[in-house]
Amino acid sequence: MKEKIKVMTVFGTRPEAIKMAPVILELAKSDKIDPVIAVTAQHREMLDQVLQLFNIKPDYDLNIMAAGQTLFDITTKAMQGLDKILTKENPDMVLVHGDTTTTFAGALAAYYHETAVGHVEAGLRTNNKYSPFPEEMNRKLTGALADLHFAPTQVSHENLRKENVPEKNIFVTGNTVIDALHRIVGDEYKFSNEMLHGIDYANRRIILVTTHRRENLGEPMRHVYKAMKEIVAEYPDVEVVFPVHKNPKVREVVNEELGGLERVHLIDPLDYEPFANLMHRSYLIMTDSGGIQEEAPSLGKPVLVLRDTTERPEAVDAGTVKLIGTEKKRVYNEVKYLLDDKAEYMRMASTCNPYGDGKAAKRIVEAILYYYGFTDVLPPVFSPSVKK
Repeated sequence: MKEKIKVMTVFGTRPEAIKMAPVILELAKSDKIDPVIAVTAQHREMLDQVLQLFNIKPDYDLNIMAAGQTLFDITTKAMQGLDKILTKENPDMVLVHGDTTTTFAGALAAYYHETAVGHVEAGLRTNNKYSPFPEEMNRKLTGALADLHFAPTQVSHENLRKENVPEKNIFVTGNTVIDALHRIVGDEYKFSNEMLHGIDYANRRIILVTTHRRENLGEPMRHVYKAMKEIVAEYPDVEVVFPVHKNPKVREVVNEELGGLERVHLIDPLDYEPFANLMHRSYLIMTDSGGIQEEAPSLGKPVLVLRDTTERPEAVDAGTVKLIGTEKKRVYNEVKYLLDDKAEYMRMASTCNPYGDGKAAKRIVEAILYYYGFTDVLPPVFSPSVKK
């Protein structure tokens, strides 16, 4: 048996970086692991924010981001760049995360080099290959290539078993995003953004909104914004904070429907630390993001998901997240319900924490050490805590 194993993490976007950061920090603690960090920079500026926040310095940076890049561009550039790195480093395992194009390219490149693949946040499924696109198939294809599957929940574990993944290769760890949140969210946090710093969080009900999904571009988003316009007009204690995605197609519709409205704050996308603390101080959250569906329940915030499907059903089943789609009347009614019905709001806000306990990264590293024979002790299985 080797004295040490080399584990290479590969990621390229902000969400991946957030969720891989606790794993990278935990890998560095082990005297049995030689860690290597490779980033594709599928997203550049947003990725760099997280690297700086967690003080992570990549060993390799492919810097592939380009204006107007397509899925073909990302896939081919990532594959070609990772080929050279894998040839040089010859790691024992490549760790990828979730469902991005970098994730799939990293797993495929490792497979071509006959290198073991560990998939962090494995087993999420909508079972609709175009929703979300391309994430659903990125995740499934990565799962088909993976040797170790780090499922965040029992639901994800069951999805993998249905696809005949061997039980011995699945570890239920919780989600590493909760590890990240535990590091950076706090009541004492002060916003550097003057507008965010000046909001009266004690006496205003803040609705945090994010939208960016390809399937929601155009009229679906417009319907959501029209509903929000009516809500703000009807409730004088409500303020909307909307970090607007940089996609011009998103910005155009946002500005047409919500630009210049009193108590609607359209701002540029936030770094992760202020965004997480803004979630912590919000009253409720409206989003089509996947990651926020995991983070917000851990902060006790009801989430209205602007999608018809989700690969993260645990919080929906628990009742702290609700799928509401993008139809204007439905969006308006669901927001109004939570603003008017305190009991329903409290039910959603205090139901459960289905996604993690802050120890997922530790379980992942323990599982890797177990897989390579450095320990004969299996990591404990994550089980969600229920709030009373």
